[in-house]
Amino acid sequence: MKAARNRAFRSRISPGQKGFSLVEVMISMVILVVGLVSLLGVFGLAMASTQTSQENNTAKQLANEAIEGILTARETANVTWNQIQNTGSGGIFVAGFTPIFNPGVDGIIGTADDAASGIQTLEIPGPNGTFAGNCPGAGADICLPLNNFQRQILITPVVDQFGNLVANLRSVTITVQYNVPQFKTPKQYVLNTFISPYR
Repeated sequence: MKAARNRAFRSRISPGQKGFSLVEVMISMVILVVGLVSLLGVFGLAMASTQTSQENNTAKQLANEAIEGILTARETANVTWNQIQNTGSGGIFVAGFTPIFNPGVDGIIGTADDAASGIQTLEIPGPNGTFAGNCPGAGADICLPLNNFQRQILITPVVDQFGNLVANLRSVTITVQYNVPQFKTPKQYVLNTFISPYR
């Protein structure tokens, strides 16, 4: 009876059909696990990039803010052409990396009087999604001091292809340096432009 059942079962399976062996199942599971682990690594990298996007955007805005401040000071004739240099060259802009201070009494970013104005804060809308305009102070907005950022304004003379100084042109390089928890070395955002005395 048992032999007849086995023969009947074997007759239903055609000679070309086979099942999966245990080895084949194990190999496919290993391949699947390796794929899923690498996919989790990509998700982790994406999460880290999303978390650093706010710092990247803030650094870009701080560099643009410094360039616009220099150009506005030139346009409004608040400074002379000779003052648009670093302090070591007879100008008013502090050389080297400095904390992100509010503009000082002169209203120009990156000058010596900025240190007395305190650290600049970033105002982010609170849970309701609207700006209340109350930084610093109590209210719905979130006020983040920009302690993690430093800015350098470097103004250098420009020379032509023959090595001659171009008197009416200077190179302005703004570097914003900041730390991101996911990276061991500081990140930098660099913005470079040229400025002339002409309005």
